[in-house]
Amino acid sequence: MAETTYFPRRLILAGAMISGVLLALAVHMLGARYGLDLGGLWRADTREFMPAGAAIAWWMIAGVGFCGGYFTATLMDSAVAGQIPPRMRQFLIAIGVLVLAGAGQAASAPSPIPSISGVLAGLAALGLGAAMAFCGAHFALRRA
Repeated sequence: MAETTYFPRRLILAGAMISGVLLALAVHMLGARYGLDLGGLWRADTREFMPAGAAIAWWMIAGVGFCGGYFTATLMDSAVAGQIPPRMRQFLIAIGVLVLAGAGQAASAPSPIPSISGVLAGLAALGLGAAMAFCGAHFALRRA
């Protein structure tokens, strides 16, 4: 019987964080296209304490970053042992390409939010996605 090989934990953690951050940024760009942007936090013209769209965007970015990091770390950990069928691997690659292509299309359109607010929202999404992707990957590696 063949001996199981493992990736170094830091390599899995780095790959899972990159994947989680990319997915979180893709969700941020797609959400901003539909009016769910973090830029609503810095607007002075709203009468509400916090716009609901900004709160929904915050939770969506955090959830996708965490789940992306967790599932990528789990898949990378089990992929080395050959436990992922080739059809499942191809399906996951196709889904990732479609999500990133949709985010690219959304990012190429003119932004409905002011530029400084968009930059701050993008940096906030990047930081939130990175932190949550790290937490998801770390949690998956501790469980494995």
